[in-house]
Amino acid sequence: MAEFVYEARARSGEVRKGVMEAETAEMVETRLKAQNLAPVKVKKKPKELSLSFGSPVSEKELVIFTRQFATMIDAGLPLVQCLEILSGQGDNKQFNKIIKEVKAYVEGGGTFSDALSKHPKVFDSLYVNLVAAGELGGILDTILSRLAVYIEKRVKLKSQVRGALIYPSIIAFVAVSVIFILLTWVIPAFQAMFRDFGGEDSLPAITRFVIAVSHGFVDNLPILIVLVVAFGVVFSLTYRTPKGKRFWHKTLLGAPLLGPVMRKIAVARFCRTLGTLLSSGVPILDAMDIVAKSAGNTIVEDAINTTSDRIREGRTMAEPLMETKVFPPMVVQMIGVGEQTGALDNMLNKIADFYEEEVDVAVAALTSMLEPIMLVVMGGIVGFIMIAMYMPIFEIAGQVQSE
Repeated sequence: MAEFVYEARARSGEVRKGVMEAETAEMVETRLKAQNLAPVKVKKKPKELSLSFGSPVSEKELVIFTRQFATMIDAGLPLVQCLEILSGQGDNKQFNKIIKEVKAYVEGGGTFSDALSKHPKVFDSLYVNLVAAGELGGILDTILSRLAVYIEKRVKLKSQVRGALIYPSIIAFVAVSVIFILLTWVIPAFQAMFRDFGGEDSLPAITRFVIAVSHGFVDNLPILIVLVVAFGVVFSLTYRTPKGKRFWHKTLLGAPLLGPVMRKIAVARFCRTLGTLLSSGVPILDAMDIVAKSAGNTIVEDAINTTSDRIREGRTMAEPLMETKVFPPMVVQMIGVGEQTGALDNMLNKIADFYEEEVDVAVAALTSMLEPIMLVVMGGIVGFIMIAMYMPIFEIAGQVQSE
C-alpha cells in the first residue's frame, strides 16, 4: 500500500488536506466521498530522503506528549483536536510535523495506533500496541498515563547506568592520557637529560626498565594503533552478526563486576515492560513478543522467545523461565505465584519496583568500588614512573653535595 496526499472540500466549503494510505488514488477518492468530501486533488506522496539516525524525539519530549495527551482525552476532547493542539505546542519542529502527519492519517479514516506505527523511530512497538489496546478497550487515557509512567521509569533506569559509568570513564580516559604523555614525552626528556649528564650507563634498574618500556611503546606505537583499530573493526563486524552479538552479550552478562548489574537491569526491564502490557489488556503471547524485541540483550531475548514458545504449547511461564537459567530463581518463583493467584501483572510490577531499587544500589556499589580501584591503579603507575625517573636525579644531587 502507498500513501496519498489529498485535498478535499467539505459541504461547508472548508478545504481539508491530509494523508491516506490506499492501494490506488481511486480508492482514496472513494473513501473521501464516503466521508461527504469532494476530492479536489489526490496524488501519491513522494518518498523523502532521510539522513537522520535514531529517534528525532527525546524520551522526555515523548513523556510530555503522552501525559498531555492523556489529560486531554480524560477531559473529553476529541482525538483529532488533541493532536491539533499538541502539534503546535512543542519546540521540536520534527515532532510537531510527525504529530500533524498522525492527525492527517486519523482524519483520513485510520486508527490512532496505525498512525503511530508509521513512525517507528518515535513510537516503538510497545507504545503502538498499548495504544491499540486502549482504543479497543475504550481506556485510551488510562493507557497513555501508564505509558508515561513506564517511559519515565525507563529513562530513570538508563540515567542510573549512564551516570554510574560517566565518572569511571573520565578517570580511565585521564589515566590513559597521562600514561601516554609520560611514555611518549616525559620519559624520553628525562633520558636525554641523563645522557647530557653522562650518567646513562649507571642508571638504576628500575629506571632502565621504565625507559625500556617507553622505548618499546614509542617504537611499536603504529602497531599498537593498528591493533586497536583492528579490534574495533572486528568488534563492529562481529557485533552485526547474530552469533557475534550473542557472544558479546553473553560475555557482558558473565563479566565479574558489570555482569550482575546488567542481569538486574534486564530483569527490571522485562518485568516492567511485561507488567505494563498485561495490565493494559495485551494478550500474553503478543506481550512476550514485544518484550523480547525490547530486551536489549540477545541472551535475554532468546530466553523470552523460548518461554513464549513453551507457553504456546500450553505450559506456564515460570517453568520455562527457570529452565533458561537467565532469570534469578526468586524472580521465577514470584512470577509463578503471580500466575497461580491470577495477579501476574501486579506481581511483575512489584518485581520491577524491587529490581529497579536493586539496580540503583548495585550501580552505586559498583561506582564506589571502581573509583578507588582506578585511582589506586592510576596513582600507582604514575608514582612508579616518577620514582624511577627521579631516583637518578637524587643520586646525582647526592654526588654533587659529597664533592
